[in-house]
Amino acid sequence: MNGLLNFITGKKTAPVTMLIGLIFAALAFTVFNTPAQETTPGTGLPESAESVAVTKLQDQLPSSDASAAFIVYTSESKFTEEQLSWLQGEFDQATMMPAGGVAEKFVEFTNLEVQGSKFVPPAVISEDGTTALVSVPLAITDNFEETTLRVDSMREVAPIGMPQNMQVFVTGPEAFIKDVGSIFDGANFSLLAVTASVVALLLLITYRSPVLWLIPLIVVGVADGMAGILAGRVAEALGFTPDASVTGILSVLVFGAGTNYALLLIARYREELLGLADRREAMRVALRGAGPAILASGSTVAVALVLLLLAEIEGRQVLGLVSAVGIVVAMIAGLFILPAALVIFPRGIFWPLVPKLGGFNRNEKSLWAKLGKLVSKRPAIVAAAGVAVLGVLATGGIGLKTGLSATEIFIEKPEAVIGQEALARSFSAGSATPTQMIISTNQVDGAVSIAESIQGVDEVRTGATNGEITQVDVILGANPESEEAIEIVRSLRLALDQLPEGTIALVGGQDATNLDVQDATARDQALLVPLILISVFLILILLLRSLLTPILLLLAVVGSFFSALGASWFIFQNVFGFPALDISVFILAFLFLVALGVDYSIFLVTRAQEEARKHGTREGMRRALGATGGVITSAGILLAAVFAVLGVLPLIALAQVGTIVCLGVLLDTLLVRTVIVPSLAFMTGKKFWWPRKEFAD
Repeated sequence: MNGLLNFITGKKTAPVTMLIGLIFAALAFTVFNTPAQETTPGTGLPESAESVAVTKLQDQLPSSDASAAFIVYTSESKFTEEQLSWLQGEFDQATMMPAGGVAEKFVEFTNLEVQGSKFVPPAVISEDGTTALVSVPLAITDNFEETTLRVDSMREVAPIGMPQNMQVFVTGPEAFIKDVGSIFDGANFSLLAVTASVVALLLLITYRSPVLWLIPLIVVGVADGMAGILAGRVAEALGFTPDASVTGILSVLVFGAGTNYALLLIARYREELLGLADRREAMRVALRGAGPAILASGSTVAVALVLLLLAEIEGRQVLGLVSAVGIVVAMIAGLFILPAALVIFPRGIFWPLVPKLGGFNRNEKSLWAKLGKLVSKRPAIVAAAGVAVLGVLATGGIGLKTGLSATEIFIEKPEAVIGQEALARSFSAGSATPTQMIISTNQVDGAVSIAESIQGVDEVRTGATNGEITQVDVILGANPESEEAIEIVRSLRLALDQLPEGTIALVGGQDATNLDVQDATARDQALLVPLILISVFLILILLLRSLLTPILLLLAVVGSFFSALGASWFIFQNVFGFPALDISVFILAFLFLVALGVDYSIFLVTRAQEEARKHGTREGMRRALGATGGVITSAGILLAAVFAVLGVLPLIALAQVGTIVCLGVLLDTLLVRTVIVPSLAFMTGKKFWWPRKEFAD
């Protein structure tokens, strides 16, 4: 270990360490930096999911390559004769076909042919006479650019020549794909720019130096770039393709965690410079002190993220893999490259607050040291008050709801959502996204009767068949992906069990897919939440060689999670007006908050253990709180701000994850680490480290 530390910080070898880092960076940005595939977030359900089985069987049916766009024309009042004529055209006796209606605008896009010519069915007028629907059959495509081009083209064509007092919206599956994908167009740059700006500002405020802040920012920035490239290559090698939401979260994690490691190391380096003339020796001492905490912190987060590979949803597997790679890169940068970069420069890089040999250590008289003394006088009362605060905040989660419909997932509603809402006001809400049953052809009549008997089903239509299986479209009266729609699908699946044994009777489509995602999420949570807690617990045991301390730290961080969840739910309902949590939010927020939140307790307790060897547990905790209070507070505020940056994207799920983690980190930083954990140490004394016995009270 000493040899490695000497190499990282040596006069001749520190530049070599930097050179090695630059070589790896150059390789990452050149050799490994192949063009990334543009993808939008998908469900990533396993093949065992019923909706996935339906999709595969649909490939065996005629017109299996069909998609659709829906053009919705609306008016505040009933359509006039002029408007109806423009919408529907006239019936041509010669061709026995409608002609001249608005549907003809979209003939160039359709893949449907009638009598050898491209054809778009005429506009259908709602019963209340205020809405017209044009369904444009399209050839299905996996190419996002092609989808974007034709949706944009339809939106450009749709209003041409439109009579006054009308509005038009392009919605349906194609439009939703385009609008969701457009949210992430340039998302990486926006997130990176805002994240880097937030980090730079907070580093400037923390160090109050015109130079020092640049070193960790550059190191972490390069690490983020390398992490994105290397994580993408690792994912590709394992058959995954990260989408823009995953790569955006990766940048937030790398910047947040990487800067936290830098803050901890630099604070300890500054402290050691007060007592050591040789800055290289000061860095070696700082690495011996802060290194184990950084290693344990990074390992905790990386292991928790890797556990996402056990999830059933592929998107979570990709997120876990990519983010774990990013955390490892950030940890390596913090433990090897940053120390070498810092010792290359003289201690003057701290100007104007240069730590001078023999200078006064402000930690001993800091606000946090004074707070430690106050807490130590009445630890039981302080701990009880801290737990009470967490409990009160947690009650905000009473009545928490999960599950957002397709029209509720956006903070700013795109045209596809507005069009879907307009369609639902005058037609069956599920018109644009019918639920699709795949039924053995000889049992179609029975399946149709069953579907028609289900409450919430507005219409049942028999569709394409290959003789053996037939698709039956079921139009629901509920908004797509709403809880009501999902319960209708669940009822439909149960009811189809009445058909004779051996009958193919599967239910798919958008709502069925969302039901399968909900069920898979429930299984993921039941598996991953205990595994995350166990993995963090085991790492804490290895780090501290104690049993009681890890238990107390885990209880505290889980308490802060539920407090953050409760406080966030109160804010979501009463400030932002969010109707529910997205179904993916709980598991992601829990993982990030438990894995990252426990870091601050790790930073505190490892220093307390170091001090306890010399001064006993209670005095050691007071000294540790004084020494780490400022840097951990800065790190927590920075990480909270970085996660708040997820709100840059207008998706409710990311805003919710960012808010919960932001509040949770602040609670961990300002309450759990500052008050509750020290109080527990003051109350238990040397038993805090049980079963270890070498520490005094």
